[in-house]
Amino acid sequence: MLLALDLGTKTGWATNSNAGIAHGMQEFKNDRFSGGGMRFLKFEKWLMQLPKPSQVVFEEVRRHAATDAAHVYGGLMATLTKWCESEGIPYQGVPVGTIKKFWTNKGNSDKKAMIAEGKKRGYKDVDDDNEMDALALLHCWMNEVITNKSDEVSLDDLLN
Repeated sequence: MLLALDLGTKTGWATNSNAGIAHGMQEFKNDRFSGGGMRFLKFEKWLMQLPKPSQVVFEEVRRHAATDAAHVYGGLMATLTKWCESEGIPYQGVPVGTIKKFWTNKGNSDKKAMIAEGKKRGYKDVDDDNEMDALALLHCWMNEVITNKSDEVSLDDLLN
C-alpha cells in the first residue's frame, strides 16, 4: 500500500492498494485544554492504526507564510519520519510545485485550481484542498514510478 500525505492540522491522505484508491482528511487540532504535543501523539496513534504501508510520500513544504503552520508541519513531519524509520517504511518528500505542475500543468496553482482539476479527474466528492492535494501527490508518485520504471521501487511493491 502506498500512503500519500498532505501534512497539516487538517492532514489530507490517500492510499493505493489492490483494493483501489481510498482518500480522506484527518484533523489533528488541539483544544484549549490540550498540551502542545497532543496533536503529534494523536497523529502517531492514527498512523499506527493504519494498515502498514510499503511506502510513504508526503508533500514537502519549503516555505510557510505563518510561523504556527511551520511549527505544526515540522512536528508532523518529525513524527511521520520517526514512525517510518521505526517501522522500516521508506518515505520521500515531494516538493509542492512538482505536485501542482503534474496535476494542473502549472507549478503555482491555487487551491481552487487543484480542486477543479481533481473534479475533472473524477473526484467529484472531494471539496477539501488537503484531501485533493494528497490525491494529486498519490497520482504524481504513481506516474513517476510508472514513467521511470525505477529499479528501487516497483509499482507492484507500492500496491502491496
